[in-house]
Amino acid sequence: MTMSESTQATVRNDKPVIVIKLGGSMIDRLTEEFYESFHGLLKHYHCLIVHGGGPAITALLGRMDIEGEFHEGLRKTTKETLEVVEMVLGGKVNAQITSALVRQNILPVGLKGCDASLLTASYVNQQDLGFVGQVEEVKTDLLYNCMQAGYLPVVAPLGKTENGQTVNINADLAAAAIAKAMQAEKLLFVTDVPGIISEDEVIKETSPEEIESLISGGCIYGGMIPKVQSAMAALSEHLQEVMIVSGEDALIQGDRMKGTKIRATVKERAE
Repeated sequence: MTMSESTQATVRNDKPVIVIKLGGSMIDRLTEEFYESFHGLLKHYHCLIVHGGGPAITALLGRMDIEGEFHEGLRKTTKETLEVVEMVLGGKVNAQITSALVRQNILPVGLKGCDASLLTASYVNQQDLGFVGQVEEVKTDLLYNCMQAGYLPVVAPLGKTENGQTVNINADLAAAAIAKAMQAEKLLFVTDVPGIISEDEVIKETSPEEIESLISGGCIYGGMIPKVQSAMAALSEHLQEVMIVSGEDALIQGDRMKGTKIRATVKERAE
């Protein structure tokens, strides 16, 4: 997942990039404080959003009497389920987010990762998971050209394999892959919690080593585990910090971002 030399040069000479992963459960819960601080970010950064849609997918599967299955935390995607996933992610949820942004005087452009080879993917484990993919390549020029033109890309995490099959991609993993490919300065996971919490306090800054200790000690559990694991996987020489923030509050307090900052260690920076 690399960028062309021309695009890399443009990135270096222009505003840095922030990738924002917006959970499906947060779409209707973003506050005025969040949007106000988001406008502030847009003055200094190129931003793009990668969104999930799990709750909406589960709800529609239920209404259609299609039983959802999960394997090791990932949704098993059959041919029948894939049709629902495409409808929800590429249609309902993507349109819902772009409409909300328009109401906030932001210019979004909705994109499906399976269009124009934006996200080239391979199967994770076709036997156990069906049509579930992982990102192999990102068409970064398409995303950056949108941002250069003044638009905010809103990406539905669907990919296309080399033989043209659409696959469902975990939104956390898609956001991490796009952030790494775009050489983003920051990756933000917008959640319903103010950050990683230990002993009733938000941890302001941590490292992958400390996170592993918090997981083994039970302080990080449930749905937060895949988020922090995706965050750690995204850390690299180019992406040296990932934030877990709340969508129900302002992103910025004073001169710093709120939430939990996960910083790369020497090991991640070298990879």
